[in-house]
Amino acid sequence: MAQNVKIREIIKDKTIAEIIKNYPVVQDFFINYNLQDLQKNLTVSQALEKILTEQLEEFGLDVFSLTEELVKFMATLVNHREEREKVQNITIIGGRNKQGEAENVTLTMAVGEVISIVGPTGSGKSRLLGDIECLAQCDTPTRRQILINDHPLSDEERFDMGNKMVAQLSQNMNFVMDLNVAEFLAMHAKSRLCGNAEQVIQQCFVCANELAGEKFTMDTKVTQLSGGQSRALMIADAAHMSSSPIVLIDEIENAGIDRKQAISLLTENEKIVLISTHDPLLALSADKRIVIKNGGIHKIMETSDEEIESLKDIEKLDTIMLGIRQQLRHGERVYPLKFVL
Repeated sequence: MAQNVKIREIIKDKTIAEIIKNYPVVQDFFINYNLQDLQKNLTVSQALEKILTEQLEEFGLDVFSLTEELVKFMATLVNHREEREKVQNITIIGGRNKQGEAENVTLTMAVGEVISIVGPTGSGKSRLLGDIECLAQCDTPTRRQILINDHPLSDEERFDMGNKMVAQLSQNMNFVMDLNVAEFLAMHAKSRLCGNAEQVIQQCFVCANELAGEKFTMDTKVTQLSGGQSRALMIADAAHMSSSPIVLIDEIENAGIDRKQAISLLTENEKIVLISTHDPLLALSADKRIVIKNGGIHKIMETSDEEIESLKDIEKLDTIMLGIRQQLRHGERVYPLKFVL
């Protein structure tokens, strides 16, 4: 296979340190064979020449067979990366509402699109996000079906944890691991097979601080982050580190972050974004909005030119409200407003 030939060239020409930099999880491959002490400044073949034959014989391997195992391992990593990049669109095929009535809708969303989901509290917005997250195949209470690139998915494709297509950011995000921000991002970079991990980690950190209303450091424990800081960190993570092409967001308006910048960040990184919201600014900034009623998709609306025009006034009001929030946070008085839309 041409891919394996390319990987053999990488293994032949690159040092172990260079390989690990682009494929961090390769370090676990060597640890699995008790080879964590290989000299990282050497190529694989050079480093293996310096170890005792008995170390490989313990696993029933020699230099050649171990190298072939590494080729297979790296080929799997490359395949996962390529598979993740293939998603171009997602389609929702309607099921039924709480009364059992057919939704009679089909909606296809392409990479770079933003879809808002609106409706009263308890109407079923989170249920729609749940159907998308599990890539439902007519097997949830709503009987909806989710297609990827116009095709249904097998159970193997739906539940492949190594190639997760959907990332969800929920309203309540609580970290349970006692890591600092740097350690958390490093762990994610490794598990997501990020090339140039150090650069991506720094990019996520800077981005998260731009989104958050209150700054934090790399040494801050993730368990000590506020709700807004946590959401900002996970949005930056989803944009720059996660390969999941579909991002679901539940109620971002109360997160204490620059929500419009957050959505722009995700779409710039070729994500399909669906956001459940009560915020007029977010709802009207989307390309389309799904209206939920009685647990079902009531209608799908494209954002009109008039609504786009009205966003200018809504943004002015939003800026005023943000200013008032800042005044209250800093213990200042709020006086009668004087403004013209």
